[in-house]
Amino acid sequence: MQEENELQILQGVVEEVIYKNPDNGYIVIALDVDGAPETAVGTLGDIVEGETIKLRGNYIASAKYGRQFKAETCERTLPTTAPEIRRYLGSGIIKGMGPAMAKKIVAVFGAESLDIIENDPMRLVEVNGISQDKALYISHEFRKLNGIKSIIEFLQKYDISPVTASLVWKIHEGSSVVAVKQNPYILCDDGIDVDFTIADRIAYDLELDMFSTERIKAGIAYVLRENAFAGHTCLPKERLMERVCSALGVSEDDFDTALYKGVKENKLAFHISSKRTYVFLAEYYHAEMYIASKIAIMLKLSAPLEKDFSEEIAGVEWTENIQYEDLQKAAINAAMGNNLFILTGGPGTGKTTTLNAVIQLCQSKRKRLCLAAPTGRAAKRMSDLTGQPAKTIHRLLEVDFSKDNKLKFKHNELNPLKADVIIIDEMSMVDTLLFEALLRAVKPESKLIMVGDSNQLPSVGAGNVLRDLISSGLIPTVELKEIFRQAAESLIVTNAHKIVHGENPELDERKKDFFFMYTMSDEDTARLVVDLVRTRLPKSYGYSPIDDIQILSPTKMGAAGTKELNRSLQLALNPPARNKKEIRFFDVVFRLGDKVMQVKNDYDVSWKKGGESGLGIFNGDIGIIIDVDAHNGIMKIDFDGRIAVYTTEMLNKLEHAYAVTIHKSQGSEYKAVVMPLTAVSEQLLYRNLLYTGITRAKENIILVGQKPVVHRMVQNDRKTLRYSCMKRMLEEKFKENLFNEE
Repeated sequence: MQEENELQILQGVVEEVIYKNPDNGYIVIALDVDGAPETAVGTLGDIVEGETIKLRGNYIASAKYGRQFKAETCERTLPTTAPEIRRYLGSGIIKGMGPAMAKKIVAVFGAESLDIIENDPMRLVEVNGISQDKALYISHEFRKLNGIKSIIEFLQKYDISPVTASLVWKIHEGSSVVAVKQNPYILCDDGIDVDFTIADRIAYDLELDMFSTERIKAGIAYVLRENAFAGHTCLPKERLMERVCSALGVSEDDFDTALYKGVKENKLAFHISSKRTYVFLAEYYHAEMYIASKIAIMLKLSAPLEKDFSEEIAGVEWTENIQYEDLQKAAINAAMGNNLFILTGGPGTGKTTTLNAVIQLCQSKRKRLCLAAPTGRAAKRMSDLTGQPAKTIHRLLEVDFSKDNKLKFKHNELNPLKADVIIIDEMSMVDTLLFEALLRAVKPESKLIMVGDSNQLPSVGAGNVLRDLISSGLIPTVELKEIFRQAAESLIVTNAHKIVHGENPELDERKKDFFFMYTMSDEDTARLVVDLVRTRLPKSYGYSPIDDIQILSPTKMGAAGTKELNRSLQLALNPPARNKKEIRFFDVVFRLGDKVMQVKNDYDVSWKKGGESGLGIFNGDIGIIIDVDAHNGIMKIDFDGRIAVYTTEMLNKLEHAYAVTIHKSQGSEYKAVVMPLTAVSEQLLYRNLLYTGITRAKENIILVGQKPVVHRMVQNDRKTLRYSCMKRMLEEKFKENLFNEE
């Protein structure tokens, strides 16, 4: 953004609101500037006809719409003359007041009309047709309107959008500006989520105490939130204290004071385990405590059945003409005999075959089934493999936004899922908050079967749920290990199992489905990746570069990272053309036909699929841009048949998806995977990252890079460390239940 002294000023009266997007505050207006017409555009919030406004920005030339003034900031001045006031009030700015009533008010009070409305509303009863209740309503709505505008204008100086400013107003209403000036860190609260550094800048500009408890408390929450993005539900107190004290320049005593105030306010929490104190954001603490309590209750209520299901299993073998191996039979028995069960194992070990037997036996007993997975792609794959309908977990629970703009689900303890058996696939992808929401919707007496590969990467969200549940040793678990003959013919499967056991994969075989291609440098790697996607694989296998091939990289950075690869692949697969509309968002261009990925859960995005509609596009969902309205900053994106509308304000949650990180590929499966492997940071060269990437390929995988990098990844068995207390809490709650029984 340009410095303010470089911006031009345009001041005038709003003649017409040509276009207004209520979602992001983007607006197109016609101005009367000293009798001359001007068109202005920008993300300026709610502007109405008759207002006098002062804009700062610059003129731009639009090929379609001609010369326009693109405004960066907007200052509003209430109209002062009777004609301007009449037009302003008659614009519909106050619900229930039209041009006729506005004309009556101005006829009685003239240029004093707005002052009367705000400061002496009972005088409005002098106007024919306005009762006392109506007068008070008009005054309240007028004050509310001015309050929203005030907070928008105050926060606009810090590049905080009108949408975010409106969230502040919903919570603090008429005192919004005063509340922010007294404590800018309320902007960091859950539901508003302004970055701590911006709130800190506001506090500095207002010359507030930089050693205040409110600042330190907000700093603690900021560090915990940043670490939650990295997968940690909590942090050891000593590590958290070191980071916060160093970053904010405060003492340990100041830290403790702020921490305990945050705990008292139920914004922070701590848990002592093995003589070590862990600090949480309150939502993660309550989530882990609930999970531990609910699992302990379900374990207590689900004493294993003594029944042996061998006869039923033999019946399925006969009808399906199949022969289960011993571990599969043990898994089917355990699934049928326990209300909590985990089925795990690598590719080709028969998880789906085993699960299908469990489904068939449950159906034979007339059990009501629900099948779900964390992502749309994983749910579709689950449905294809089992022949049963499957949903995303979010759709199963049904998203329901509350008035405070926080995510809730329609299914919970008061409205549990009407299912006897709930089966969740790809459990390694399920994070702590989602698992808490799922458990709240599961009746304690229902059967919950969790399926996943514990050797894959943990969830993108905070927590390591599947691994913690398995390692607790409290939940009946069967790990399938035998690779079936047909699967053993795939080098993808056999190499994946070699990697899990610390053995180097076969890289020189040229006749199967697993290929290695050597390159000298990162730049050579990037060029070969583009050539494989654009030319070689489509020519050899008939693959669609967009639909069938996915590039998975360990990293975003570098010549062979996703950022640079996406630029190169966009140019190679979807170059600019006169008939292709596009929208520029900072240094990224989103173009008609682009392949994109949602990189942050957005529960408020509405979508339509045929006659069906719903809310929510989630982290990892991949779509294609099918329509672009560059002038109004609007795009339509097709996410596997769900058509969603995106505004400019929402583009920070999108990235190009020609190349994605291996982390973002979890739960998905592609016909062909191309994986660049170069000498990146050692932190990204570890075994289960390589394993996860390889097991995303269904028909072919091509590794491109240097063999020593592959070997280093195989030997590096660094388990992804995630701070969490869920396993300890579960063990504690289980012991409590045993003690209470005694």
